[in-house]
Amino acid sequence: MTDAKENVERIVAEADALYHDLDFGAVKRFKEAHPEAKVIGCLPTYSPKEIIHAAGMLPVHLRGAGDQVEIIRGDAYFQSYICQLPRGIIELALSGRLASFDGFVFPAICDVIRNLSGIWQLLFPEKLARYLDIPQNFDAAVGGRFYARELRSILDDLERLSGAKVSDDDLRRSIAAYNHNRTSIEALMSLRAERPWLVPADEAYLVLRAGDTLLVEDHTRMVDEYVAAVLELDRPKRDHSRVVMSGAFCEQPPLGLIRTFERAGCYIVWDDMTISSRFIVGDVATEGDPLAALASAFVERAVESASVYACKRQKGSELCRTVRRSRAEGVIFAAPSFCDPALLDQPMLQAALDKEQIPWTAFKYAENLGQFQVIREQAGTFSDSIRLWGQ
Repeated sequence: MTDAKENVERIVAEADALYHDLDFGAVKRFKEAHPEAKVIGCLPTYSPKEIIHAAGMLPVHLRGAGDQVEIIRGDAYFQSYICQLPRGIIELALSGRLASFDGFVFPAICDVIRNLSGIWQLLFPEKLARYLDIPQNFDAAVGGRFYARELRSILDDLERLSGAKVSDDDLRRSIAAYNHNRTSIEALMSLRAERPWLVPADEAYLVLRAGDTLLVEDHTRMVDEYVAAVLELDRPKRDHSRVVMSGAFCEQPPLGLIRTFERAGCYIVWDDMTISSRFIVGDVATEGDPLAALASAFVERAVESASVYACKRQKGSELCRTVRRSRAEGVIFAAPSFCDPALLDQPMLQAALDKEQIPWTAFKYAENLGQFQVIREQAGTFSDSIRLWGQ
């Protein structure tokens, strides 16, 4: 028991250090150990890390400056009525914190990220900057072929950057490494749903966020060690309500806000924070054309997200299934202020929950939010109402 507790504390401390390190010391150490290797920054929510990894590069997810950096220069590039994330990333770049990065991938999330990719090319013309279009038609013969061409185009750019060709076997090995990572993460998510008292939301979040910076093999080991250690702990089960958290798929809430939910009496049994590491459900095939396999997995098994056009099913049906699958008792909509995808989706999701008689509450946040008392009271009232009057 003592060893397990010490292991959990050690792992969480390592993940917490990575979370708070906006100077990206881990990236600098990687480049010192691999002088010829490149580092590619990936903007939320989903980027094809397998391709970057196969090129011998380190993919690093960038999620803004959080509540640790005062944004001054970043405000000069974006209007005030958009989310905080792009201004935070610009601030990190202009302060020199991203100098060790060699390139950046900007997935098609929203107009703000599209604009950020253009600003990036103007500010840093010497760096690789790729905008990644994702398919809107999810027919494998249409959207799948389109996305495979997009992946091939990015791979061509990475090969030019590194000066080395990437073989199909390189891609298959990287796909296998990320399959292993997804399996480990799914074990952690399943444990949260089954016994959330063993896995506090902030610990799970930090362990998953560590994957933003670590090599995938190192992150898989961290997740496996954490799951094994917490299973040996005897943490008390509290009279908390089980909730799903939705809307935080891109700009991330402050760590203090995540802790606030549990203090308010809520076990978060599923969330879309750090959804980038869980965007593909199940394994990607390691036989045949690896780029076609990645494209097929995306169009056939990507999770529902406001950043992806839901053409296959009724909007909100997947959220209702997630609630039932995780045995949640309600949903908390936590969307960043001015996040168009999340806030435009929200009424349709709420209507689906109402139809299924699933309770929900909603609020907005910013990544640099510092006061949580009002949200704690709202979440606490919601939790109490579920326990008192929920079915």
